[in-house]
Amino acid sequence: MTLIPWVIPIRVVDLLEIGLVAYILYKLYQLMRGTIAVQIFVGILALYLIQLIVTAADMTILRALFGSISEVFVLAVIILFQPEIRRLLLLLGQNPLVRRFMRSPAQQERIEEIVLAVRDLNHRRIGALIVFERSTGLRSYIETGAQLHAQVSRDLLVTIFYSQNPLHDGAVIIRDGRIEAARCILPISTNMNLDTTLGLRHRAAVGLTEVSDAFVIVVSEETGQISTASNGELKRNVSIDLLDNYIVEALAPNFDAEPEPAPATA
Repeated sequence: MTLIPWVIPIRVVDLLEIGLVAYILYKLYQLMRGTIAVQIFVGILALYLIQLIVTAADMTILRALFGSISEVFVLAVIILFQPEIRRLLLLLGQNPLVRRFMRSPAQQERIEEIVLAVRDLNHRRIGALIVFERSTGLRSYIETGAQLHAQVSRDLLVTIFYSQNPLHDGAVIIRDGRIEAARCILPISTNMNLDTTLGLRHRAAVGLTEVSDAFVIVVSEETGQISTASNGELKRNVSIDLLDNYIVEALAPNFDAEPEPAPATA
């Protein structure tokens, strides 16, 4: 009698599913690493282990208690991990394959004017925070500042961030090649892996890119050092030549459109 070994059929769809699940778990790990979400996850895992013990020991009261908790467990997980879930969805939305079907509004900026302004700010050691809106709308942050709706220029940016200007404290937000607002308030990052020497200006830049796909330029007031932030990551000590490349790369999908003309004034 010939024994036929048990063979589990594996389809291409199964391999794709395994790869997708592994990718999602890896991205979740990246998003949760170094945040309070890890401690929350450990606490939830501990509760699950206690529930298994209670069920195995047939503890009637505790089993009923954990049963009532499990009814709202999914909703609780969504609420507790809301920032991480939102960041994961943002990463998926920024994928080139996804963005091919979902074109963002046209956004064009005069790269030379921005670079010249940042170079002047760097030489004069004037702190600055310049935000480029991409596909994620920043209206809620624009409304926290002073509305300008002005064309971007080197002189205007340097003037805004001059220390004696009442608009210098906060961020400038650029949308569709125009300065929408200045003195805007941005969310502060709570990432514990960031350098403890970073000030609020750099943490605000990282914080905004954690909840949106914005591209942010930071100029340190103490050292004049130039940094860029995107996708929750901060690149420090960026040269002027590299800054030009970073801006072009960040705005590449929307770089073919002209900025809207300024409204006529009386």
